[in-house]
This record gives sequence, C-alpha cells and structure tokens, in this order.
Amino acid sequence: MLAQIRPAVVTIGLMTVLTGGLYPLAVTGIAKLMPGPAHGSLLKDAKGSVVGSALIGQAFAKPEYMHGRPSAAGNGYDPTSSSGSNYGPMDPKLADRVKADAAAIAKDFPGQAIPADAVSASGSGLDPEISPEYARLQAPRIAAARQIDLASVQSVIDGETRGRTFAILGEPRVNVLLVNRALDARLPAFKK
Repeated sequence: MLAQIRPAVVTIGLMTVLTGGLYPLAVTGIAKLMPGPAHGSLLKDAKGSVVGSALIGQAFAKPEYMHGRPSAAGNGYDPTSSSGSNYGPMDPKLADRVKADAAAIAKDFPGQAIPADAVSASGSGLDPEISPEYARLQAPRIAAARQIDLASVQSVIDGETRGRTFAILGEPRVNVLLVNRALDARLPAFKK
C-alpha cells in the first residue's frame, strides 16, 4: 500500500511546488518586464491622476470627443459588469436597439454608410477601440465642435490608428481614449 501512496504524495508535492510556487513567480517576473500592461495600462493626466485605461472603454457623449462602441456592460462601460447583452440575432430588443442607434447616427451623419461597430456592442461590452472607418465618420463632428479644421482631427486619428497585430491578427483599430487625449493635448485651451 505504501508503494501506491508514495507516488501520489510525491506527485502532489511536486505539482504544489510547480503550480503554487514556481509558476506564479515566473508569471510575476514576466509581468515586471511589462509594467504598463501588467498594471492595467493606466493613463494619467499631467497631475498624475488616473484618467482611464487604454484597455477598457469609456463613455464619451460630448460632441467634441470621439464616441466608442455601444456597451452592454452594466450601465454602460461598467468594468465590474463585463459582458454582452446575450440578445440573440432574432431578438426584437436587439433589433430595436440597433435601429435606434443607427437612426441617431444617421441623424448626425446623413447619407453616409454606418460602420457595423457604430451600432454593435463588443462581446465584453468594454471594447476601447473602434474601426478607422467609424473614427473618420466622427471627424467632421469633432472638428466642428472644437472649431478646428478637419485635417487636424484626421491627423490625430491617423496618428492613433493601429494596424493588425503581427500584420495578421485582428483588424486595424483606433483607441477612443487615446484619440480624445491627443485632441485635448493639441488644443489645451479648448475647454467646455
């Protein structure tokens, strides 16, 4: 019987050391090599106050700011309630929400094609990025609200547009918070 118990006890001890000690130490060591992402990619203002995370979307409603995707997380971009709406493609509630969002966007941008991410929430409900097409669609509204030329807004959007990861993964994207911060940095006197 000892011959059967001994390998089990040794295996439990070995796995405890590996998975309870060495693995967490290795992950912590790797995280120290990338302090930004390991600490949530927090963005701070000039005073050192945290204004957001580059990894979690925020709600921007003012016309001078770029707006993100719709969020189904809690009361909108609630990081403690990350999830989709769980509405199926045939659910009337989803169809009504998409129609309402599309109508609101069409009112602001009549006659223009509306990108899919302008009316569709992400799976987590916290997506911080939008497509370059949706970002460019919003540029005229931002320029008018900030009373600047469209080329300046386009320049900021182009500067914050990221391509596919490793040239093959994902889609080109624009981080909404980074664009809004860059706009504020270029126009520090603009305050509403």
